[in-house]
Amino acid sequence: MRLPILLLLFSCLRLAAADTLTLAVTPQTICWGYYWAKAKPAIKVHSGDVVQIQTVSGSPSRLENAGVKPEDVQAALKEIYEKVPASEKGPGGHLLTGPVYIEEAEPGDVLEVRIQKITMDVPYAYNGFGPTSGVLQDEYPYSRMKVIPLDRERNVANFAPGIVIPLRPFFGSMGIAPPGEAKLNSAPPWIHAGNMDNKELVAGTTLYIPVHQKGALFEVGDGHAGMGNGEVDVTAMETSLTGTFQFVVHKGVSLRWPCAETPEYYITMGFNEDLNKATDLAIREMIEFLETHEHLSRDDAYMLTSVAVDIDITQLVDGKKGVHALCPKAIFKRAQPASMLN
Repeated sequence: MRLPILLLLFSCLRLAAADTLTLAVTPQTICWGYYWAKAKPAIKVHSGDVVQIQTVSGSPSRLENAGVKPEDVQAALKEIYEKVPASEKGPGGHLLTGPVYIEEAEPGDVLEVRIQKITMDVPYAYNGFGPTSGVLQDEYPYSRMKVIPLDRERNVANFAPGIVIPLRPFFGSMGIAPPGEAKLNSAPPWIHAGNMDNKELVAGTTLYIPVHQKGALFEVGDGHAGMGNGEVDVTAMETSLTGTFQFVVHKGVSLRWPCAETPEYYITMGFNEDLNKATDLAIREMIEFLETHEHLSRDDAYMLTSVAVDIDITQLVDGKKGVHALCPKAIFKRAQPASMLN
């Protein structure tokens, strides 16, 4: 069903003249390790609104033990560790800011999340592994954390002498409340999006998520200054980020799984405990997208996926493995690439 014309006009006006709201990270705006339909909204907004959201990352004591000066650990991060009670933590470990309640969002809708801007809030990131996580647990039966200096002016990380990594900040976890009423562990991604760890979702890209609960209840965190596909030791260049997001609710649009687009690519995703099944899902979603969006036959969509689409491993370490398929927009010869929802 289409929006009534007056409501559609109102929504377009909001998109054109949206103010930027602010959501700071505090003990009251942290969802520690979960996505949940019953989480208390930290802020309520309307479709078309823009929200600047602050996030934090890390444990103050572990950061200091790894070499970060106490005065360089964010006060907001220290306050969260001091004031959030144990009863409000888990079942996962991610520090997620939110939730953002979008008034118009209802089950069956699609939430479009436009990632307008991402800034790095501290001059360092960290990477760490432990004996119960990562791909090669048997070969690394101990823990280690490394602090990585960030040169935000040059936009590079100084990993080690002679090793300089370009920065490409993105949020590892962006998602909404899942179906049902149980708290969902923040680690495995699913149909609510969540901990996708998809490094393509930088500033200037867009995420689409099927809505499962009233208000959608968007949360964000797990900031990364950069990451290698696979995230093999279980962490990226973890850091604190602030993101600016515009939220747009789409009525009458059918979407089963999260998908995304960048200026260069259409992206479908698959998440499953089995890497082969995750791959199958990402491919099937791409084939269906090409059928419905580009009006290809199923055979041609399968063949185009083979000759033009890249299938990448997103991550291998979050319980459910992630795979994403990238279809280049440039192969479609038209003046302006269409949105994934058009």
